Amino acid sequence: MCDFIKERVGAPRGFFAAEAAGLRWLAEPDVVPVVDVINYGASSLQLDRIEETAPDASSAFSFGRQLALLHDSGALAFGWAPAEPAWFGPLDSPFEVEVASCASFTEFWVQTRLEPMATDISNQLSNEQREMITSAISAISAGSFEGIAGQGREKPSRVHGDLWAGNLMWTPSGCTLIDPAAHGGHRLEDLAMLALFGTPFLDEIFTGYEAAHPMPDGWRRDLPAHSFFALLAHVKLFGAGFLGQTLTAARAIIDRGQELSA
Repeated sequence: MCDFIKERVGAPRGFFAAEAAGLRWLAEPDVVPVVDVINYGASSLQLDRIEETAPDASSAFSFGRQLALLHDSGALAFGWAPAEPAWFGPLDSPFEVEVASCASFTEFWVQTRLEPMATDISNQLSNEQREMITSAISAISAGSFEGIAGQGREKPSRVHGDLWAGNLMWTPSGCTLIDPAAHGGHRLEDLAMLALFGTPFLDEIFTGYEAAHPMPDGWRRDLPAHSFFALLAHVKLFGAGFLGQTLTAARAIIDRGQELSA
């Protein structure tokens, strides 16, 4: 079987090193399949080639359990990453994100992800849109999303960081992770990304996850707060076409924040 070469001439400094480090860090606990890194350089990453197959419910359930175990393997701190600089976004237009070991999820999410991204897209927004996004970030700043459904505080989890459906490969031996933005984060970051753009057999993934790591009632209503960075990033990367979905998420975050703080 041939290897797979991911390459980009003129890639940002450290881009492929960060991806390689992220893949190896996710593979380290040996609880979920992760594509093997063979080698990397300044402009390319050499990976094992993966044989794809059709999604199915059994593989989805198993992946959910494995993802819970990955998260439970932990990280050094919120915002910590296995390489610096760290990156988010597609191969042709990634942008750098801050690496900082933060004392809480709220500090990490608001100060190193949401506020910088909101600033970056500010000139694309009307005053009303800007106020809506600012209000959603303020709701998260209040700390209501530190735990899950308002219960306790989460410890830093080992998260993929960009786990939309396209970064989950279905193979004959189960689901395999590719293309991470790996860091220490909140477990709901990955679950929210799986839900954001439609992942096959999502309910089975969530059921498998809860079989390994039970979740409190209402946890799915927290998800918009944890996909909000990705939505803001899509506005930055791809333009106003994602504003409608982003503003809908902002309204949901505001409403959920009020519910949790009541």
